[in-house]
Amino acid sequence: MKQNLIQTFTQKKGVKEIIDFFYEQKIEIRFVGGCIRDALLKKPIEDIDFAVKSHPEKVINILQSSNIKFDDYAKKYGSFIIWFEEKKFQVTCLRQDFNQKGRDTNIRFTDSWKKDALRRDFTINALYLSLTGNLYDYFSGLEDLSNQQVKFIGDIDKRITEDYLRIFRYFRFLGCFEELNVLSDYEKIILKYIPSLNKFVSNEAMRIELLKMLKNHFPINSFQDFIIKNEKNNLIKQVNNWWLEDNYVLGIKCMKRINNFF
Repeated sequence: MKQNLIQTFTQKKGVKEIIDFFYEQKIEIRFVGGCIRDALLKKPIEDIDFAVKSHPEKVINILQSSNIKFDDYAKKYGSFIIWFEEKKFQVTCLRQDFNQKGRDTNIRFTDSWKKDALRRDFTINALYLSLTGNLYDYFSGLEDLSNQQVKFIGDIDKRITEDYLRIFRYFRFLGCFEELNVLSDYEKIILKYIPSLNKFVSNEAMRIELLKMLKNHFPINSFQDFIIKNEKNNLIKQVNNWWLEDNYVLGIKCMKRINNFF
């Protein structure tokens, strides 16, 4: 199965070229996150992301010396967009995040794959696949995929208050699974943060996440109540109220699509 994943990924345009490039530079590179999750769920793979065991300055130097097209807009986070075969890939150096406030965070680069995994939001997104087909699962993400559960890495309150957008991502990933399987202690914790989300997340950021939910295999699970089926959950109700109050036209248009599920 793991070798099948490698074959699946390397069939994509530009993938073999980018992994060969870093291999030749003696920089360890692994597939990471959503591409592995989606492949295991047998979902279409849109983007393939990589993590590399290297400092950003070294990555920049080898890209420049090899005349590889890249964008270093997120250089301070050790993240680059790199083009191979006219396809773009996100490559991020291993790092630790601390003192995080929303999208902003202090960072420290590391050589530890597990420390890099700790900064990721959910166990199902902290999966790494080496070029030899070894699948690294530091927080039982494979078990959670099998159980159709979305679990935060670490303390849920801490992870939410670090970045409130994670609540939207939580609801988005619920739609990856056929069964709505919410941990009992999560419900109360998540619900208490929903009323204040608009203080930390913009209307546009909310809309982008809801549009991603609509693309899921089981979008209803992102929108319906945890207990009462065929009723909108508190997140959707609250966001709808905010958008009506703000007369946010694009959001109201998006919400009409969600209303079609009820």
